[in-house]
Amino acid sequence: MKKVLTGNFTAAYGAVAAKVNVISAYPITPQTTIVEILSEIVADGKLDAEFIKVESEHSALASCIGAQALGARTFTATSAQGLALMHELLHWTARGRLPIVIANVNRAMAPGWSIWADVTDSVSQRDTGWMQMYCENNQEVFDSIIMSYKIGEHRDVLLPTLINLDAFFLSHTSQVVDLYTEKVIDQFLPCYQPAVHLDVKDPRSFGALTSPEYYYEFSYKIQQAMIRAKSVIRDVGKKFGELFDRQYDLVEPYRCDDAEIILVNYGTIAGTAKEAVDVMRDQGISVGSLKIRYFRPFPSEDIEAVLKTANKVGVIDRAVSYGHAGPFFTEIQACMSGTSLPLYGFVAGLGGRDVSLHDIENIVKHMQSRKPEELIWIGIKDD
Repeated sequence: MKKVLTGNFTAAYGAVAAKVNVISAYPITPQTTIVEILSEIVADGKLDAEFIKVESEHSALASCIGAQALGARTFTATSAQGLALMHELLHWTARGRLPIVIANVNRAMAPGWSIWADVTDSVSQRDTGWMQMYCENNQEVFDSIIMSYKIGEHRDVLLPTLINLDAFFLSHTSQVVDLYTEKVIDQFLPCYQPAVHLDVKDPRSFGALTSPEYYYEFSYKIQQAMIRAKSVIRDVGKKFGELFDRQYDLVEPYRCDDAEIILVNYGTIAGTAKEAVDVMRDQGISVGSLKIRYFRPFPSEDIEAVLKTANKVGVIDRAVSYGHAGPFFTEIQACMSGTSLPLYGFVAGLGGRDVSLHDIENIVKHMQSRKPEELIWIGIKDD
């Protein structure tokens, strides 16, 4: 069935399709309508789930942690300052090996107070142990929520996932989305059945004081789970494609095979980049686009395999790591450090500023005419 849905409604329908057992809700613009529609769906009896209203984003994730530890499949949503307030419990979730899914509507961090898109909120959480993926369109939001439960709940992974969608460019923009039948979704994603959970008949200790004798190994196991997650993501994406005729991977190259210039991007900028590639190809410019879907685990091998044939690579970031460069750029720079590939780091679209087809074309012109730089600001206004 096809529906015209905003990204927020799509995220809500994704949680419903995954048959989550517990939804913890605290509103924050521009995420609010995700939990609003879920409250209506639960109230109308269309989803058999507990809907918990809490007093903060910190409490929203705390509720999910408790429910997930009991063996429930849980979901919540947030944005920007709300995700920052969850920071302590993001660590707790990952270290507790609880495969919770959060829909994060990427919003710029205040001040100045902003409700518009950039990804500073999510990349600031890169070291919490959560898998992170970035959506190009609303269909990818729906599909990724379903896949993320299957990936995170896999016995070789057992890690939470942050699903990121750009504020307003997706959250409040309507697109056609395929919603699959309950029978087929259940075939792909069975009910959550954790091997270990809180049970008075089988008492165990969870989150207890851990001495240096064991803490180090727990950290190592999270890292190993992240590494294993790469193959699980590929396998789940392939199985998803077999059932739903739409296959996903950690990265998505577009016209990269013979490209002399490759633009690395993520989120909604990826859609604009593909259109710009087509326009420039018609003009005889050999350019391609590489969309990064997963920021954690970082797909170094996949990226290197695509970029190694290029003459130049430009990375477009919708965030900046102050004092250095764009966060995705620095990751690309690290994984390509053994090569002499010229890398250009671009920052664009902070605070919801549009990144247009014209901007992408100007990025390529810059790469054609200038030497590589780590931090190039696109569309900056004169003082």
